[in-house]
Amino acid sequence: MTKKKAKFQIVIDPQCEQKEYVKDLFYYRELFYFLAWRDIVVRYKQTFLGVFWAVIRPLLTMGVFALVFGKIAHLATDQVNYPLFVLSGLLPWMLFAGSLIDTSQSLVNNTHMISKVYFPRIILPISDIMVHGVDFLISLVLLLFLLLFNGDLNHWSLLGLPFFIALTLLLCVGSGLWLSAASARYRDFRFIVPFLVQFGVFLSPVGYSSFLLSERAQWVYFLNPMVGIIEGFRWCCFGTYHSNLIFAVTISCVINMVIFMTGFRFFRRIERFCADVI
Repeated sequence: MTKKKAKFQIVIDPQCEQKEYVKDLFYYRELFYFLAWRDIVVRYKQTFLGVFWAVIRPLLTMGVFALVFGKIAHLATDQVNYPLFVLSGLLPWMLFAGSLIDTSQSLVNNTHMISKVYFPRIILPISDIMVHGVDFLISLVLLLFLLLFNGDLNHWSLLGLPFFIALTLLLCVGSGLWLSAASARYRDFRFIVPFLVQFGVFLSPVGYSSFLLSERAQWVYFLNPMVGIIEGFRWCCFGTYHSNLIFAVTISCVINMVIFMTGFRFFRRIERFCADVI
């Protein structure tokens, strides 16, 4: 006599919080790998230069900043090579900006999946971030090569790069969760986010050093979470230290953690009924 296996049915109630969410993330890890790989392939499909765009884009942007801020404005750069100074600040900013734009529409662009099957929706914005993470790693190799060629790749502070990369990714995930959930509810964000990114590059120390500001202004400027990240990247690349650097990085860490934790809670709340309103 054979025993029939019991069949279990999981009922997802929007009024109740999913208690095994982390377990679900592990269970759907292959879906995450597939979505990330799909987006990476589609990103450069049918392009003549392919992944070389990950190198060309930051180089062209670096050239524009070097012309405007270096040759015309003559901004001080701690006595380091100005194009490399810009590139070291540009890479974390491009990772953050690109992730912000794509994650803000990650739920809206995958409505066909969300409305049909269950899976942890947080996979969608994080997979978009991974695509920009690949571009960032390629550009980072270029930066390290240029530092080596220029003779600046000899600082022990380079060991701090993994920390600031992780801090950048934490900010990308936290901000992406906030904006993807908000965009599912309010479609205005597809117009707001690109504007914020274009405006934010000038409010972040990409083409200049934040330590050029007065000490009183720095206390307000450090509330921008990208300031501590960008200045930390430059410290890793060039070894130039400022007295307020630790304070800037500490403020960035605190703000990034707050953005991540509140973004995760907000995303989980919207996730319960996003299939009905998206």
